[in-house]
Amino acid sequence: MEARRTSNEETTTTRDDYEKENDNDDNVTADKDAIVDELKIRIEKLESHCVDASAAAKNAADALDIHNEDLDDKDSEEEILEENLGTPSYEELLEKKEELASLLLRANADLDNAYKRTINEVEKAHKFGIERLLIELLPVIDNLESALANLSSDSSNEDKEGIELTLKSFETTLDKFGMIPIYPESEKFNPDKHEAVSMEENKDKKDGYVGDILQRGWELHSRVLRPARVTVIKN
Repeated sequence: MEARRTSNEETTTTRDDYEKENDNDDNVTADKDAIVDELKIRIEKLESHCVDASAAAKNAADALDIHNEDLDDKDSEEEILEENLGTPSYEELLEKKEELASLLLRANADLDNAYKRTINEVEKAHKFGIERLLIELLPVIDNLESALANLSSDSSNEDKEGIELTLKSFETTLDKFGMIPIYPESEKFNPDKHEAVSMEENKDKKDGYVGDILQRGWELHSRVLRPARVTVIKN
């Protein structure tokens, strides 16, 4: 009985030891699988980093090649420019200097002419800016002269003096603005300042001279605004 009991205990012990060994083997296998999985993950990360590093290196190499090509192109352009220009001689430099001096003189002359034209235009604007207004005032003076020349016998001296003073005031105002009357008495006919209305005979005057003055003319700063209307002597 005791021998059988001992045999059973040994058998139980052996079975327990075997199960423990199996459990240990399972744990080792599980640890190995975990380690393998972790190694795979690390290897994948390393491969990804290698790919990124390779791409970055390729981009850097491409950029360096482009930079080198740009430098080569720049050097080529500078060499071509130097070949085209060359080293100018003394005669060429002297000729270039004379050419630039001539261009400078021409530019200064053009600038001076433009300045003179501008000054001239400004002066004309000051002189003739009121030309139209003065021309509109001439009929008023004509009417005053006509009224003064055709006063009736019933008119008083006050009326005559009033018209004369008004006419004088107009003439003084026009004179301030450079208006000068054209009254060609005993002058030779000038087509630039006189308008011939008719011909007449007059033994006391020479041919081609002004006879009667029908209407005074006016000029503004030597510019004729209205010629004098006259008759011309022809004997």
